[in-house]
Amino acid sequence: MKRPLIRLAATAAVIGSLALAAGCSGEPVSFETPDASAPAGGRPVAPPPAKPGEPPAPATVLPTGPKAEFTTQNTVDDGTRIGVTTLEGRKSGFTGKVWVWAPPQYFEPRYAGSGFPVLIALPGGNGYPKNYWMGTDLKLQSSISRWSKEGKSLPFIVVMPVLNPDDKFYYDGSDIPGQEKMGTWMTEDVPDFVRANFRTFASRDGWAFMGSSSGAFVGLKSVLKHPDKFKAVIASGPDTVPDSPLWAGHEAEKAANNPEVLAKALSARPSSPATDVYLAFQIGTKESGLANLRSFIRNYGKGPVKTRLEVIRDGGHNARTYVKGMEDGSIQWISAHMQGPVPSS
Repeated sequence: MKRPLIRLAATAAVIGSLALAAGCSGEPVSFETPDASAPAGGRPVAPPPAKPGEPPAPATVLPTGPKAEFTTQNTVDDGTRIGVTTLEGRKSGFTGKVWVWAPPQYFEPRYAGSGFPVLIALPGGNGYPKNYWMGTDLKLQSSISRWSKEGKSLPFIVVMPVLNPDDKFYYDGSDIPGQEKMGTWMTEDVPDFVRANFRTFASRDGWAFMGSSSGAFVGLKSVLKHPDKFKAVIASGPDTVPDSPLWAGHEAEKAANNPEVLAKALSARPSSPATDVYLAFQIGTKESGLANLRSFIRNYGKGPVKTRLEVIRDGGHNARTYVKGMEDGSIQWISAHMQGPVPSS
């Protein structure tokens, strides 16, 4: 059963001081930047020729539109803003909130012609009506900003959709028959929305998930189910099997969304740059589930399924623990296997 995640909130005084730093909550915010001299409309932009001995640069996809209207949710201590908008999912039919943050490098002229990697960050618990990663108290965005300058992380665009359509049930990030299509929302509508508004990469090398508890399950399942679309996940304190009560009577569909079933099938295939996935597991020493993760890695961590386990000393089942684990090694590991922005010559 999905475990509730403890969220350690910041004080109102701290949040207030950050809001005053650069832009207040509710003000319009734009993520537009001067783009490269290349065609728009979502067509991949050919990268500059690689220098001798260097691998070819990835193709950038410029924003396709339609442009979303963002308002400021929070301001990070480096002055960048976390924006929020409402997304009407064209493929899932579900409408929900999405929060987005772009790193400082996204606005630098030297990267104006380059795509950026995307990290879809999912919360624990029901993750509705808010995704708690949109707050500044957990310091996810400010940490990524700092880590990217220190060489520990790529400068990810962080995307934070709601996890469930309500606060009554877990939907396991899946298209459960007769329910909202949360699998389609998470793996199709949300990425389409990001491509509509940001410079991204055509390759799956620029797409990853991270999540806590129930959000870790969804991220893990999404990567294993769609290795052609997503390359990596940081899964913190995850369950490894679906457990929503809404699966009753739908065993075949449940199995098709089971990370253990998906990992077993994928691990039996030959390793390939086109399908290899990178699963960075995290767990604190004060929470349960370590034996299960070690069993998962032992059984399925082979072939295209690459794994890493970060055991966080004195860590509990909470978001602050997992941000610490990311700094201790998880974010650097997935970054090493993903694509970063390419500066102009």
